[in-house]
Amino acid sequence: MVPDNPTTSTHQRHKGDAERVVNARYQQLADHYQCAIVPARAKKPRDKAAAESAVNVVNLRVIGYLEGETWFSVSELNEAIDERVREVNQDLKRADDSTRWERFETEEQHLLTALPDARFEEVAWKQLKAARNYHITADYQHYSVPYSLAGQLLRVRLTSSRVTVFNGNEVVCEHPRLSGRKGQYSTLAEHVPDKHRDIDGLWSRTWFSDRARSFGPATQEVIEQILDRHQIEAQGYLDCQNILGGLGKKNRQRLEAACGELLARGGYPTYTTLKRLMAAIDSDAKAPRTIRPAASTRKHTDLSSTS
Repeated sequence: MVPDNPTTSTHQRHKGDAERVVNARYQQLADHYQCAIVPARAKKPRDKAAAESAVNVVNLRVIGYLEGETWFSVSELNEAIDERVREVNQDLKRADDSTRWERFETEEQHLLTALPDARFEEVAWKQLKAARNYHITADYQHYSVPYSLAGQLLRVRLTSSRVTVFNGNEVVCEHPRLSGRKGQYSTLAEHVPDKHRDIDGLWSRTWFSDRARSFGPATQEVIEQILDRHQIEAQGYLDCQNILGGLGKKNRQRLEAACGELLARGGYPTYTTLKRLMAAIDSDAKAPRTIRPAASTRKHTDLSSTS
């Protein structure tokens, strides 16, 4: 295929260079359909002479031929165009006394191959590390991998509909791609360790519960509630880590106080809710400034001059 040079498909290898090369994603399209792309040079119409010639044929043999006629529906116009195109391809003789259709049948048709089973989809590749909750995070959504791969760097292929995870060249798993609200989970049952047992190197209920206990009983209760509300326990691990390792990293006492306030209100425990409660506690804890009297606006009188 010999296209023009739009920036959607080609780019300059070096700034100021007249040569343009095919973009990586456009090349993926060519690889999918097993074809070659050779962009025409700028202002060199002869590089795509076949296309320019075809435009001229359409102008003369279709548009020019039908110029003086009138139609009363789009379907009637399309039928007239189809008839003219058929005549151009199958009836109009070329210099060698052959038609375009005959040349296609003798020189090109036997070289055609079947189209791929699947349509081309734009593909993005990323290298992502599996967290200790045995999930990878792509575009703010979470996808599970076998728990034995926790901590490893994996290759991830993203299309509009699928997320495929590779360990080297081996396909580890596939998930439907999540969209919409951020922070959703796609967790396959076979990736979850039996009974969420405490495996070395993985997050677990015991790991978070023991850590929360050092903050205080209210923090431990909030962490337990977060873990209990998920059908698959591991889907709450990241929230627990963000609360304990983020909010509580340098504010253990305020986090415990915020958890106590949340439990007293019967609120829904989330990172954002606790963060707001901690900010309010921080503001209330600050000592008020000392009130100083305003400066007097009365004119000072020199007593020595009146005596």
